[in-house]
Amino acid sequence: MADVEEIISSELAQVQQKAPNIEGVTLEAAVRNIVRATIRLQGLRTITTCMQFPAEYPKEPIVIELKSKTLPEKVCDKITKICEEEAKKMAWSKTGDVNDQLCEGIFNRKPIMYDTVVLKQATSKVVYRISQEQYFMQFVLVVPEEYPIKQVKIELEDHNFPEILKVNFISQATEIARKCVQPPIKKKPKDPPFEPQPSVLPVVKFLVESVKKFPVMCCPLCKERVLPQNPSEPVTDKRRRMEKLYCGHLFHFICLYKYIKTPPFTGKICPDCGNAIYHDKFKLSPQLMEARWAHKQARQRELDEVVDFLD
Repeated sequence: MADVEEIISSELAQVQQKAPNIEGVTLEAAVRNIVRATIRLQGLRTITTCMQFPAEYPKEPIVIELKSKTLPEKVCDKITKICEEEAKKMAWSKTGDVNDQLCEGIFNRKPIMYDTVVLKQATSKVVYRISQEQYFMQFVLVVPEEYPIKQVKIELEDHNFPEILKVNFISQATEIARKCVQPPIKKKPKDPPFEPQPSVLPVVKFLVESVKKFPVMCCPLCKERVLPQNPSEPVTDKRRRMEKLYCGHLFHFICLYKYIKTPPFTGKICPDCGNAIYHDKFKLSPQLMEARWAHKQARQRELDEVVDFLD
């Protein structure tokens, strides 16, 4: 249940950060065993709340107890009942198939290294934050009522990646979610009958892998990092700007340009993965590139001969 512990730690951190800023609230404890706070009402009236995480949290609602020396017991009981009803709405119920599958996908598997995850049952949303060094991405998965038959919707809240990578992340994640619930257009004869699959785990896994991978990716040609270590520093040298190929690797523009524009002009492959290189900025045929290169070399030889003659 390590994932559940991470969720509790995340919620405790939020309580410690936000509670002191709420007027009339004094946070006395916010630890794994108990969350305790005193709320000052009008005048001298105060109420103390004690909350504990049950063993099956967040499938079960948090345990709430209210005490007050200045309010009648019946009032405290009534307020406690209202709080318990709200807590039940926010809990991940055991009865629904959607919640069961979501909880199984989010809590019971651990190869996904996100920083924080916040479950919002009332709005059917899961908020993730992932970071790698100084780069980060925070996104929301909106879970439809028909999940897992229907795919999750991905909403980006915040990030500091280049725009081209941001668009690529969200587009590919959306396509992964679609493939989980929609059969392929061209089905292979030997494939089993298509059945919709839960899409939360594949989407989160892809986004986590992407956020962790690209900030530290090196150019396959010069072996230097492509993205700056500080994402707030713009790349002023256009020759060092990032280019992303269809194979998924990042190159410096100048490295890719020299690689493609010099012989041999056929069979250009990515040094890291061995896949053929395709890029929208280099659509010329190998024959035309070779002819232009030969013309450029001939022109250079003529200039060199003139320089030698003048010397």
